[in-house]
Amino acid sequence: MKRYLSLAALSLATALTLSACGTDSGSTTSNTTTDTTSTEAAAPASSAAAEAFPSADASTSTSSDAVSEEHNDADVMFAQMMIPHHKQAVEMSDMMLAKDGISPEITDLATKIKDAQGPEIETMTGWLEAWDEPMEPEGGSEGHDMGDMGSGMGSDSESDAGSMDSMEGMMSEDQMSELESADGTEASRIFLESMTAHHKGAIGMAQSEIDNGENPEAIELATSIVSTQQAEVDEMEELLAAL
Repeated sequence: MKRYLSLAALSLATALTLSACGTDSGSTTSNTTTDTTSTEAAAPASSAAAEAFPSADASTSTSSDAVSEEHNDADVMFAQMMIPHHKQAVEMSDMMLAKDGISPEITDLATKIKDAQGPEIETMTGWLEAWDEPMEPEGGSEGHDMGDMGSGMGSDSESDAGSMDSMEGMMSEDQMSELESADGTEASRIFLESMTAHHKGAIGMAQSEIDNGENPEAIELATSIVSTQQAEVDEMEELLAAL
């Protein structure tokens, strides 16, 4: 009797073992099939991602090709003269943003000017590099007559002075020092008056580029400068009247 029970127990154990092996085998087969399916599904997804996000090299190539080589002397002078002009506007804005007691309207204006003209400096620098032109006109920008662009600016009273400072609203070193040392309402007044003149000079330079330039990107930027900075001139005149 005991012998029959032992044989029965052995048979039951063997059946359980075979059943477990069959389950593991099936699980392994199922997992293998799932993994294969997942791999096949991932391949098209990877391909789609590659199309949606092109390589950095491709993006860089597209960006560099966007700069038109077509240009003339007016385009070159526009970039060469507007870069230092913008740099001074950014410097003036930084001075105001570093001061205490300045109204939010004026600090917002200074921020807006800095945020707009900083990238424009980089854009124009890129043009000159792409055109293989120097960053400054021959002999430097000091005293350079913007009438050379063929704009007819020489007929304006501002042009009669013949210097870059007077024609384009550029501040002298003494004026920049005065703005830097001023505080409160006085600093606001100097900034608004000086930046208004500065903007009007930039508008004149930009209009010269529109009239005489050839490069489409430069003309487009000049058109934007005329529109944007004229709106800011109107804003600054209102802020000055409220001081």
